[in-house]
Amino acid sequence: MSIVSNDSPAVLSTRYMAWYRFSRNPSAVIGGLMVLSVFFVALFAPLLVPYPDDVGAAVNFRIRHMPPDWSHWMGTDKVGRDILTRVIYGFRISLLLVVGVLGVAVPVGTALGMMAGYFSGLTEKIITGFTNVMLAIPPLIMALAIGNVLEPNLTNAMLAITLLWWTWHARLIYRVSKSIATEDFVEAARLAGASHWHVLTREILPNCVSVISVKTTLDAAFVILFGATLSFLGLGVKPPTPDLGSMVADGRQFLPEMWWEVLGPGFAIFYATLGFNLLGDGLRDMFDVEV
Repeated sequence: MSIVSNDSPAVLSTRYMAWYRFSRNPSAVIGGLMVLSVFFVALFAPLLVPYPDDVGAAVNFRIRHMPPDWSHWMGTDKVGRDILTRVIYGFRISLLLVVGVLGVAVPVGTALGMMAGYFSGLTEKIITGFTNVMLAIPPLIMALAIGNVLEPNLTNAMLAITLLWWTWHARLIYRVSKSIATEDFVEAARLAGASHWHVLTREILPNCVSVISVKTTLDAAFVILFGATLSFLGLGVKPPTPDLGSMVADGRQFLPEMWWEVLGPGFAIFYATLGFNLLGDGLRDMFDVEV
């Protein structure tokens, strides 16, 4: 049962101090700007790409393997497609993967973690036991198995990653909610006759938001990297759909002469993951939590 209103001076002062710590952290601000730029480029990709036809199965062998110049800032690939155009659309695939995976893994993991932390006895044992079993399975091995059984596409790539990704959130939220469940305000809510649903959603969940925010932001970087790994191994998005991991895989066979075919998509992966990591570290410092 919350004693202090969300609009009280104490809460507003706490929020201001958190924002002040974030704004005074150069790496956090830079990370936030990098993430915003990735979302901006992905959202307005149709308006930004210089060669829209190169998003698909376009072929122009007259300019294949062209190094970077003023007409093709990142050069062209083995069939003459503009790499910059495909990198911009590759950001779209990466962000769709992040939204699809974390959009399922975070709510599922949070719900299971809170129930395990709040309820004791059999419920806690079943959830924690199942989570530990799933954590014992290497994520890449599971993803490779699913990718080999099912048709390689974006949906199946999301499924392969999501099947194990919720476990990390469940374990983290379980630890946090287990501690919160023993606090006086939770006990006061129980004594006041509040339902389990009220305690979970109105007392425990708001106190987990900061941890969830930091974990989700940091996980976004890992999902992008994991998705690129699957595409690199041929188990992600099917060509000719532009994907950063598959672009690196296609370009590596022409190294070191055609270095730009790997450098462009490789730098895009590095840029996106670095941005999310810097932002996540900034949020961790702002909320002063351990993840």
